[in-house]
Order: sequence, then C-alpha cells, then structure tokens
Amino acid sequence: MNDFPWNTATATGVGSHPGTDHVEALRVVFGELPDLPYLPELPERGVGADMIGRTASLLLELPVEVQPSGWRMAGHPGRDARRAGDHLSRDLDGLEELALGYEGPLKIQVCGPWTLAGAIELRYGDKMLADPGAVRDLTDSLAEGLAAHITAVRTRVPGARVLVQLDEPGLPGVLAGDVPTASGFGRLAAVEPPLVAERLRAVVPADAFTVIHCCAPGVPFDVLSSTGAGGLSLDLGLLRRRDEDHLGEAIEAGTALFLGVVPGTGTRLPDKGVVAKPAIELWRRLGFPPGRLADQVVLTPSCGLAGASPPYARAALARCREAARVLHEDPESHES
Repeated sequence: MNDFPWNTATATGVGSHPGTDHVEALRVVFGELPDLPYLPELPERGVGADMIGRTASLLLELPVEVQPSGWRMAGHPGRDARRAGDHLSRDLDGLEELALGYEGPLKIQVCGPWTLAGAIELRYGDKMLADPGAVRDLTDSLAEGLAAHITAVRTRVPGARVLVQLDEPGLPGVLAGDVPTASGFGRLAAVEPPLVAERLRAVVPADAFTVIHCCAPGVPFDVLSSTGAGGLSLDLGLLRRRDEDHLGEAIEAGTALFLGVVPGTGTRLPDKGVVAKPAIELWRRLGFPPGRLADQVVLTPSCGLAGASPPYARAALARCREAARVLHEDPESHES
C-alpha cells in the first residue's frame, strides 16, 4: 500500500512554465499530470511573476519593491508588491476554474527562506542574509504567509490535498559562504547548518506534506533530513556518487524523492525507458526493494520549464508521466 499522498507511478513538474497565459499553463498541467498537478509559475509575465517576487507577495508586514539591483525591502507596499499579488490572485482564479470538482493531491511552490534571504536586500545595507535578525523576521513572516496561502488554495479547491514545495536552489551557497554581497565584490559569511535547519523547520507547515527542492550541485542532505520535510526534490543528473549514502539514509527514513530526469529545455526527448533508467539503476544500487520504487519516487523535469518552448514543456511533462509508469512495471524487469 502506498503511504504517500499520491498514487503509485506518479509524475509532476517543478514549477515554472514558458509564456504568459496562466490558464493555458494550468490546462497543460492538469491534462498531462492528472495524478499530481501543481500551480504553475510564469516568470515571463514580468515583475512579481518571478520566484522571488511571487513568494515575497506572501510575506506579512514585510513589503518589497524592485530596484535596479533587484528586490529590496520597502517602507510600505507599492506598485511592485501589488503587481506580484495580482499575478498570484489571477493564478488562483484560474486554478479555481480549471480544478472545479478535482479531488486529489495538488502541489504549490514557494521560495524557501534561505534563497529568499540571499536575493532580497535590506532597505539600507546588504542582503537580508547578512543580518540574522532580518532572516528570523523573514522566516516568521514567510511561515505566516504560506499558511494563509495554503488556506486560500484549499478554499478555492476544496477537494485538494495540498503539497508544498520549498524551492531552495541557493541553499548550497548559503552553507558554503558563496552568496555574493549586494555590491557583488564580496561573499556573505557561511551560515551554520543547525541554524539553516532551524529556520527551515519554522517554515515547513505542520498540516501539509512538504518537499524541499534544490536543483543545484551539492544538495545538503544532512541538513534537509532534519527539517521535518517529507520529501526531497533534486536533479538526478547532478547527484554525486558520494551523495548516494546520504540519499539511501533518507529513503530508509521514509523520505520521498522527486527526481529530475528530463531536461528543462531542448528539442527532442529521450524514450520513456531511457528517462526512467537512471532512477531504476539508482534504486538498485542503493539496495531497496523494487516494489517500493514507484511509490516513493516521483519523476519530474530536472528543473523549471520557463526556458522551454510551450510544445517542449508539454512534451516534457508527458514524458515524465510515461516514465513514471515504467517504474511500476514488473519488478523483475528492473533486474538486468
């Protein structure tokens, strides 16, 4: 029996899509990924539709604005914050219409606190990441805003079992002290792993299955395993052999894996068997029962699809769905 909030042999997407038509993006997602659809992001729409601005619109009592250097804290909500909020509101309107009558898992994505803190500048000074007090305020605000966002999605789609994806592509850099200062001439000090884990735990909602996504090299498995998240999402092509022991420990502990197996851009896609093969081989190397593979592993593109053409984005999601079914074939077929 599958103990996860999705069906056996499931695929989903990471988050971003090409184009500016949010209703069409939703149609593609629900059409190609009926077992685990998600609320897509369309950064091409402009200010506030990007990952940072979209999540910043959820922050409570921490308004932001856009400056030539990027997102910055503001004294009061302005045009940029309103624009970001309007984008999200329209997305939720479209979701309510397209998901009418839907019952099942539904994934939403928000930027995690550490990547957010490394991208937003204080009103006067460096990035928020440079100020532990600012990071704490940001984390608390994000936790409250995310809780309200989850409630809004559940209200719009009453039959949804909401899953949350925290996007943390900047996390390896935060831990390594490799995040540039606001000036770009220096690097911010590394943050200690226990503090990173503590702040992530503060954001992980208690009432929704949460996946932490990191599509950068050097995923900090030891940190993420202590956050309370139920799943990890990563680009399988960036996984290092020396990371496999950590990954095996996570699987043994019951953590779900969202494995990126299809390139986020391109013109041609490999056959479904070729797409599924790295996940099957990884599972076999780690020595886990083949029958658990299609329950505990969800296949995804390697990262977002914002840089792809619309036909490729649709095809990539379809190929992930087809490859996920390969994982559920006769376990004996995995032994070769």
